[in-house]
Amino acid sequence: MSAPTTTRAEPGAMSHRQILEALSGLLLVLFVAMSSATIVSTALPKIIGSLNGSQTQYTWVVTATLLTATASTPIWGKLSDLFSKKLLIQVAIVVFVLGSIVAGLAQSAGQLIAARAFQGIGVGGLQALVQVAIAAMIPPRERGRYNGYLGGVMALATVGGPLLGGLIVDTPWLGWRWCFFIGAPIAAIALVVLQRTLHLVTIRRTDVKIDYAGAALIAAGVSVLLIWVSFVDSSFAWVSWQSAAMVGAGLLLLAAAVWVESRAAEPVVPLQIVRQRTTALSILASLAVGMAMFGGSVFLGQYFQIGRGYSPTEAGLLTIPLMAGVLVSSTISGRMISNSGKIKPYIVAGTVVLVAGFAALSVIDHQTPLWYVGIGMALVGIGVGMSMQNLVLAVQNSVELKDIGAASSTVAFFRSLGGTIGVSVLGAVLAHRVTDSITTQLAAAGVPATSGGGTSSLNLAELPPAMQNIIRAAYGDATGHIFLISAGIAVVGVIAALLFRQITLRTTIDLAKAMPENDGDAAAVPAAAVSR
Repeated sequence: MSAPTTTRAEPGAMSHRQILEALSGLLLVLFVAMSSATIVSTALPKIIGSLNGSQTQYTWVVTATLLTATASTPIWGKLSDLFSKKLLIQVAIVVFVLGSIVAGLAQSAGQLIAARAFQGIGVGGLQALVQVAIAAMIPPRERGRYNGYLGGVMALATVGGPLLGGLIVDTPWLGWRWCFFIGAPIAAIALVVLQRTLHLVTIRRTDVKIDYAGAALIAAGVSVLLIWVSFVDSSFAWVSWQSAAMVGAGLLLLAAAVWVESRAAEPVVPLQIVRQRTTALSILASLAVGMAMFGGSVFLGQYFQIGRGYSPTEAGLLTIPLMAGVLVSSTISGRMISNSGKIKPYIVAGTVVLVAGFAALSVIDHQTPLWYVGIGMALVGIGVGMSMQNLVLAVQNSVELKDIGAASSTVAFFRSLGGTIGVSVLGAVLAHRVTDSITTQLAAAGVPATSGGGTSSLNLAELPPAMQNIIRAAYGDATGHIFLISAGIAVVGVIAALLFRQITLRTTIDLAKAMPENDGDAAAVPAAAVSR
């Protein structure tokens, strides 16, 4: 059922012009945060090659950022319900800038992974807080229209990032380190813009209790399981005492987190919100979409460069169909949602198209025609554009303004968690299949597997041409398999979307039924309480 709507004027509401001005800074910083993950996707083969890293380290350069972003997202979201949203966005920007600079100075793959983990804390804050700030400015019904801008930025960051990364790597006087340095000045500009344009109502509270124990348990539980996924089947067997210990410890930590959250005065992930049907289904769908999208798309740069032999710049250009799909579908669906107030049909259609896109990519190998790969990527982009932000919007529509931060960050948390799991699991599957394929082909060529000592490295320039061909074929053929797994995961998102009730978006920032209770809260806070 849709939430009741009201036309009550809301004190301190921003005008359309003020919203666009603030949105410019928010979207700029969102682009920087999202592109920090994608800008390295086409550059990673060269980065890891120059640092003499392995396939496992390749995966962890991406996973480290996703992991810390995932773990910190609910904390940022909860803090935004208690403190100044504007100040928290600024703090997240500073953390991100520092992490970017340290990553650019890394001298080894291990240092780069550590720096990316720190950078992820800022990324988690920016991804959650930008949507929280937008929710505090714009009613859900109108938010669909602005989601077109949001989708455009996501599209530009998703595929424009890899293109930019490719250009940077291929420019001799820049080099791969500028893939990290370049985000710092852009984030600094966003900081200045937001200081001048973002003016949000702040809830002043003195009885604040942050659930650090719950956040720590969630982060620890997820981390243990992801570390297990990264090393299982390579360092130890699936059925072994190491697997039992790590899986058991991870599940125990997560069970303890649920127990703590159920008793915390200010839980990081409010269980009463999670138990709501709309939120629960949105979480399930976001988990599936995140696993499929992040897990599948992060390896496209590797497919084009290692599997097909293209340069980083060419690999970025080849992923343009993905960007175009996200941009077009998010813009059109956002406007149609604002006009109709209905959201379920677009989420269902988006998840179905996402499955179709991954199914199309599941049959590719190192010789598949590029036009076919482009169609598959376009379908994936269309599916992501129609589903990802609308899942967050559906949840924001069902909660009160005072819970917007926790609700938004909870969905973002599970989407990021899905992406982290997807990258780790699919990366492990890819590494396993590539290793088996290379070993088999070396044996068929009469070359002992031990003589291909460089096969665990992604620095192909150091290998003879025959070895390069074997590795390229192995990576190109294995990529289709991980897209098949992504398609299977995305089916869960379709099922969750079909189970949604019909939702009509409300036309006010807060729930009408909550208005009488909010006279002393965000809906009627004196002008002096507005953050500047």
